[in-house]
Amino acid sequence: MKSVMLLGSIFTATLLLPLAVIAGQATRASFGHTADGQEVEIVTLTNSHGMRARVMSYGASVQSLLVPDRNGKLADVVLGYDTLDGYLERRQYFGATVGRYANRIAHGKFTLDGKSYSLSLNDGANSLHGGSKGFDQQVWKVLDVKPGPTPSVTMEYVSPDGDQGYPGNLTVKATYTLSDDNQLKVAYVASTDKPTIVNLSNHTYWNLGGEGSGSVMEQELMIPGDAITPVGDAAAIPTGAITPVAGTPYDFRIAKPIGRDIRDGDSQQLLFGHGYDMNWVLSRKEIESRVVARVEDPHSGRVMTIWSGKPGLQFYSGNFLDGTTVGKDHHIYRQGDAFVLEPQLFPDTPNHPDFGSARLEPGQTYRNTIVYRFGIDQAAKQ
Repeated sequence: MKSVMLLGSIFTATLLLPLAVIAGQATRASFGHTADGQEVEIVTLTNSHGMRARVMSYGASVQSLLVPDRNGKLADVVLGYDTLDGYLERRQYFGATVGRYANRIAHGKFTLDGKSYSLSLNDGANSLHGGSKGFDQQVWKVLDVKPGPTPSVTMEYVSPDGDQGYPGNLTVKATYTLSDDNQLKVAYVASTDKPTIVNLSNHTYWNLGGEGSGSVMEQELMIPGDAITPVGDAAAIPTGAITPVAGTPYDFRIAKPIGRDIRDGDSQQLLFGHGYDMNWVLSRKEIESRVVARVEDPHSGRVMTIWSGKPGLQFYSGNFLDGTTVGKDHHIYRQGDAFVLEPQLFPDTPNHPDFGSARLEPGQTYRNTIVYRFGIDQAAKQ
């Protein structure tokens, strides 16, 4: 097993980052206004080692995350835009909170207690990430901003009964916390006043070499899941089967470069998705938080480990970044320039009882806590 060192201890000892940052900080500012005049705020969280996260209230989204490499050089490792206008003009889920139901629901339909519900369709004949105006396109209310050793921001959105076709008034909170040992945590909680379905996740596009630095195909990924839920066609709706990954391009149980098997023409799943875009089975039920993915950039030495208790992990290899998006610092984003890892329930769970349940009852609390832990691998390529 490779040895990965926590960034905090390294950079405190070698003084590679500015000494002016001596405690966690949290500041808020305006990031612009939506077309209907709503103000969007951006909150900046900084720890004592100089790591910095910026979270905006539009979509409760990660707008940037500065992480040091093995030499102490900071780079923004998430794709996105420098200004609010980019997020408003083109919906790409950059850094966003997705819901009410992350991923796809077939034909935008499900049944709950014998009643059929029809959702807004925004992905062909299906509903994706909450529909035509999901949580990623809402202006969340900033409830609390806390400085200190673990600076944080809490945001809230109240989704009304019937929003995009979903039943129940759903109150959702997202709390982002930056710890002094270089962990970014997002904790989602939700409650409802009538039975409904919920599946929240974060849709950040990651490039550990730095956004705009080029392809992530050499970055090494480990996913501990031993099966996937295959899809039936390019619409990416699961068939209901659970298929082992052994002997397939989907086997990431031992870390390998993302691009090693991505051009396997014998893989129908890769053809459907134009690359990786599928759900890995980590467990058959929700369990205690554990490692759901680990990614290492061999050039910068940055390592990210993701923790969650959800049973599924959607891995998307940036297949539809087509060179028409101009992101931060005028960088053009092309196919394979980022990856997305979303801990969540399985896609289309409401229509596949064998996948478990997405049901939330009044009096219950939905939770999905995702932790992104950053370190460096000293053995990576110099």
